[in-house]
Amino acid sequence: MTYTLITANRNYSSWSLRPWVLMKALAIPFEDELEPFTMPVNYDAFRSFSPTGQVPALIDEERTVWDSLGITLYLADRHPTVWPKAPDARAFAQSAVCEMHAGFSALRNVCTMNVGVRVKLRPMSGALVREIHRLREMFEEGLDRFGGPWLAGAEFTAIDAFYAPVAFRIRTYGLDVGGGQAWVDAMLAHPAMRQWEEEALAETWREESHEAELAEAGAIIADYRAPA
Repeated sequence: MTYTLITANRNYSSWSLRPWVLMKALAIPFEDELEPFTMPVNYDAFRSFSPTGQVPALIDEERTVWDSLGITLYLADRHPTVWPKAPDARAFAQSAVCEMHAGFSALRNVCTMNVGVRVKLRPMSGALVREIHRLREMFEEGLDRFGGPWLAGAEFTAIDAFYAPVAFRIRTYGLDVGGGQAWVDAMLAHPAMRQWEEEALAETWREESHEAELAEAGAIIADYRAPA
């Protein structure tokens, strides 16, 4: 079995990071294919490999699986380590994954993922404050209930992969997640996350709309990316 996982820019693509880091962390072999964002709308170009015109997409022989959650569910049918084994931990992980997939719109819209920079945020909206509080609550609950270092126990699973982009956002924007910072630190130190970050910092291209979203979020106080 040889998968091909198609993703986009390491610096920007939070949706790509989820299955990528999951497969890396669980040692699920795959061919790594990167299709960078080259314009504000990449729909037509990405339609050549994805029915939605978006990344990520997983190719398994003649089968295409799209959407980060769809890919995770597909992999879980074939690889038992995707979800926690214990029923309580599995239920927590599956609920949290669905919550991330469907929610946190303020966090997504304001704190765009940009791995290589540090930003001083503009004053936060009430919606963003509530979502950061929810992250703190969830992270602390997972660590307390299941013992860490990961959100559903001793093993890295899909819940950690789905919140991996949040770990980068927390660092980029200096967000306070209280005791959940222990998980953030563990995530950022994970070899797969370090590899993703190294590749993000080495990227020299910039995409206009992503950079514009970053400028709206606040003032860049550090930029560790390779020069454009």
